[in-house]
Amino acid sequence: MGKSPRTAIRFIVLLGIVSLFADMTYEGARSVSGPYLAILGASGTAVGVVAGLGELVGYGLRLVSGRAADRTGRYWTFTMVGYGVNLFAVPLLALVGSWEMATALLIAERMGKAIRTPARDAMLSHAGSDVGRGWAFGVHEALDQGGAVIGPLLVAVILYFRGGYREGFAVLLIPAILSLGVLVAAWRLYPRPRDFERDFGAADLPGFPRVFWLYLAAVSLIAAAFVDFPLIAYHFGKMAVVPPIWIPVSYSIAMGVAALSALVFGRLFDRRGVIVLVVATLLSMLSTPLVFWGGFTTSLLGMALWGVGMGTHESVMRAAVAELVSPDRRGSAYGVFNTGYGIAWFLGSALMGFLYDVSINSLIAFSIVAQIAALPVFLLVAKRLPPLRRE
Repeated sequence: MGKSPRTAIRFIVLLGIVSLFADMTYEGARSVSGPYLAILGASGTAVGVVAGLGELVGYGLRLVSGRAADRTGRYWTFTMVGYGVNLFAVPLLALVGSWEMATALLIAERMGKAIRTPARDAMLSHAGSDVGRGWAFGVHEALDQGGAVIGPLLVAVILYFRGGYREGFAVLLIPAILSLGVLVAAWRLYPRPRDFERDFGAADLPGFPRVFWLYLAAVSLIAAAFVDFPLIAYHFGKMAVVPPIWIPVSYSIAMGVAALSALVFGRLFDRRGVIVLVVATLLSMLSTPLVFWGGFTTSLLGMALWGVGMGTHESVMRAAVAELVSPDRRGSAYGVFNTGYGIAWFLGSALMGFLYDVSINSLIAFSIVAQIAALPVFLLVAKRLPPLRRE
């Protein structure tokens, strides 16, 4: 028997606060990593490959960490180690002197996220058993994106008053320490998140059902077609579409929209299922032409729609996995899911970085066509997904 919904919500919020401070740290760095790499001498192709490689490592390693978490049952250990590596790589960016060294730290940051994410998501899925998994992941993502709003704004303030990226990276040490402090408190208060689980729906399904793989195929198409922000920031800086001080602000706007989208689409998922991903994709696919063809105002609108995509990726896409796989295999399922997602993200990012140097129109065409191709697959998954629990 699971614990009370109120206790589950407290646990979800506490992990959300951990992510809030964590996102202040690495999303603050992410908001300026593109122009920072450009200043250090990286090309557009290099930025695209680096962004994709970071995501490949960050998602691919989850296959190993997820299975290890399931086999050992040490979900908290993987979560804590991952956050430690994830967060402390960011302030070290203030000390590098070449884009190659910066790349190494950016990839290390993604490695840390890979170590902790499957275990953390498995714990969140348990807590969401009694309150609705779409809502659980939506609330967590909203708090997570709250940090993603504050972090880039903090960096923007540092850039305005100090004019240097290194100072911005150094200041991000503060939220990194706060995140780890709250994480330790969460572990002490809730050492056994599995106790939240309430058996229903997919909890009785053995292994990974066929619909899981079909769902992964659709998500992979979306991942491959979704332009990573470092390439967008690179475009803003190179083409002078957005003033330097507005680049992190535009990212902050997108993260604010992502937070709201996570709540709205998370709740809709609990009521309507995977079909909500079709609506979110139709909205977010418009971001690519708006960002790469538009001027200042149009680009900001594009970033807002880009945020819709990010919010649903991190809430609904994760929540659906928990509805398909038994509780004891959730870590492994999130590992497999994120590995496929990460491989697709890497290939898509590398390709779009190349296409950017060759033809922006080709980049836009690839992004839109791939996302449209995912829509009928989502419709098919929606018909096969087991009924969701509804209040």
